[in-house]
Amino acid sequence: MAVMKSLKNLTQKKRRLKAKLIFNSAAGNPQQSADQLTQLLDHLQVTNIHPDVFLVHPEYDLSAVARQAVNEGYRFIIVSGGDGTIESVACGLVGTRATLGIVPTGTRNNLARGLGIPSNNVAEAVAILRAGERIRVDVGHVQNHDSSRFFLEAASVGLVSALFPSADEIQHGDLGKITEFISTFVSHTPAEIHLRLDDSRQEIITQAHMVLIANMPYMGGNFQIAPDISFDDRQLDVFVYSNLSKLDLIGHAVQVTTAATDQRVDRYKAKRISITTNPAMPVLADGVLLKEGQVSVTVRSHALSVMANPAQPTHSVAPVLDQTAEEAIVLNPRS
Repeated sequence: MAVMKSLKNLTQKKRRLKAKLIFNSAAGNPQQSADQLTQLLDHLQVTNIHPDVFLVHPEYDLSAVARQAVNEGYRFIIVSGGDGTIESVACGLVGTRATLGIVPTGTRNNLARGLGIPSNNVAEAVAILRAGERIRVDVGHVQNHDSSRFFLEAASVGLVSALFPSADEIQHGDLGKITEFISTFVSHTPAEIHLRLDDSRQEIITQAHMVLIANMPYMGGNFQIAPDISFDDRQLDVFVYSNLSKLDLIGHAVQVTTAATDQRVDRYKAKRISITTNPAMPVLADGVLLKEGQVSVTVRSHALSVMANPAQPTHSVAPVLDQTAEEAIVLNPRS
């Protein structure tokens, strides 16, 4: 009640906003999805946000759904779901004038954590849709043979990419994948990695189990890559785990230490990264496996607008010509 009263006081003078709401009923606990949607719509109504609802189905291409919403005139796209749902929608908004609003209801909620948005608290997340700051964040882009993908969290080459499919299934309750996870971990061997950054003619050559290219502080099961990763500095953070054994990497995974404090981890910043490994290693971008082999990664600077917590310290506010965050979101012309 206290949150709702505060929310009413905060937003009672706000003008009506038209939005597209993309809701994933399978995120988090599906048994609670109907109640979650009802609660979400109630909170949006209190804040004078009037959404047209799109319910997610597994066969839908959410990037295409988001682009279609923009083509129909929507300038505020709200997505309620887990990281996979949010990232798919966000990919469709890269380079557009639309603003992304996030109501996290998933298992990990790494994006929300990085943006300072409370997880699994609908009222507080909705409050940020109206009282937060509209910021522009960088987006990574992976080109791998004939496939490519945007990413918001991180891309990886090597051990993390190989382990992710079984680890993801385990986190979602499929304990039968534990044997596969252990087998992959035990059998994985380091590769010779050739790394080239930006316009440097010098090639970095090393032996390592993996390379991480991060845009956000968190990835996977809330693994903190480093606390000081910025998502709006127009660069990507590159971590090469050259001098760590697989047991050392487990220490990182359970956050005994992080790449920010471990001197054995080589860290770089770059706008363009080229990686070749011998033998070829698996490539992952925000939980999506790509083909093995050579990878080119670039940053799309400030390519996505998103509503974030105003208390979040590591971002800059998007220039909106003296408008408030609310006024910067262009209303649906049909409303």
